[in-house]
Amino acid sequence: MTTFTRRALLGAAGATLAAPALVHGQTALPDRPIRIIVPYNAGGITDVISRGTAIGLQAALGQPVVVENRPGANGTIGTLAAARAPADGTTITMGITDTFAINRSTFPNLPYSDENDFAPISMVTRVPFALMVGAHRREITDFASFVREARREAGRLSHASWGVGSSSHLAFEFVARAQNFEKLHVPFAAQAPGMQAVTAGQVDSMMLPVGGANSLAVDNRARILALAHYRRIELTPNVPTMSEVGVPLTTGLWLALFAPARTPPAALARLNEAVREAVRHPQTVEVFRQQAGVGEPSTPAELAEFARREREQWGQLVREKNIRVEA
Repeated sequence: MTTFTRRALLGAAGATLAAPALVHGQTALPDRPIRIIVPYNAGGITDVISRGTAIGLQAALGQPVVVENRPGANGTIGTLAAARAPADGTTITMGITDTFAINRSTFPNLPYSDENDFAPISMVTRVPFALMVGAHRREITDFASFVREARREAGRLSHASWGVGSSSHLAFEFVARAQNFEKLHVPFAAQAPGMQAVTAGQVDSMMLPVGGANSLAVDNRARILALAHYRRIELTPNVPTMSEVGVPLTTGLWLALFAPARTPPAALARLNEAVREAVRHPQTVEVFRQQAGVGEPSTPAELAEFARREREQWGQLVREKNIRVEA
């Protein structure tokens, strides 16, 4: 979807925050643990990145940072809990493409406003999507054979996602439309159960962050067919991009931190400052690397504008596919 340019991010990283935030930064947050609400199950990409970020944040802030998983309804349950949390800077949430760009278009009665109920803190990282197929589909060895089998089976080839209207679902819809084949969509409550279903031979394929796909591919439990990225990457150097196989798709999952609305500006500034330091922590860098991500901190204003553009672009795809989640 929208490109968050590295030039803009590097410029933001060098920008000086407001002087009062720097002078009083160490007292801007209450002296108690910081809670990151993750609106998905443990083991998925949002959980993994959040726990990696927590390591760096704890070092930067000098106070405990804990991750709390609050899964359900494609992230809406945990995100709503974060919106209702005390606005003092001690409860934040890891927002992703789904919760802060897609859900407002797919849920007819979304219980939170991604714009009005939250204050942006900073972008954290982005990870590209990959298309994988389970090892049980031995006849599918590359993208061309995948498309051939999908067309031959005419709606029987199954595809896992972490929910109707999720980014995993919509990215695969784009591929199916581009290659003119029908498929059987099998939504799960989270990324990890979908991955498990593919490795167990219960579902044929899945579009998911490349780090998760690669963890299965190295054990020969799945094969990665193509990467939805603008170039090949170090983690999977032999995997072609979608563009190389004829599909103009460059997409993935972005992850960013948000606080409840009305969080004091000094607290937001301190958290933004801490994110910039956290994404440089060696352990955090390594967690991101294993997921094909790098730290990409931003200013709150840049994150707000980025999320706005993402909502517009994903919303257009949702309307084209007429996808809705039943209340």
